[in-house]
Amino acid sequence: MDELEVIDLVRQSIMLSIELSAPVMLVGLVVGTAVALVQALTQIQEVTLVFVPKILAIFFAIFVGLPMMTTALVEFMNMLADHIVSIK
Repeated sequence: MDELEVIDLVRQSIMLSIELSAPVMLVGLVVGTAVALVQALTQIQEVTLVFVPKILAIFFAIFVGLPMMTTALVEFMNMLADHIVSIK
C-alpha cells in the first residue's frame, strides 16, 4: 500500500463522515435558527427553549437517516475489506 492509496482512503473516509453528519447538522442549524427567530420576535428569553426542539429534531433526523447511514457505512466497510484482502 503506497501513499496515494492511503491518501485516497483517508479522503474517502472524511467525505463519508461529512455525508453522514451534514444532514443532521443542517437540521440542527435550521431548527436552532427558527427557535432563535421566534425568541427574538416574541422576546421570550428562556435558555432551555432552544435545546428541546433542537434535540428532538436531531433525534428525528438521525432516526429518519439511519438506514441511509447504515448502508453507506456497510458499503465503505465492504470496500475496505475487499481492499485489505487484495493486498499481498
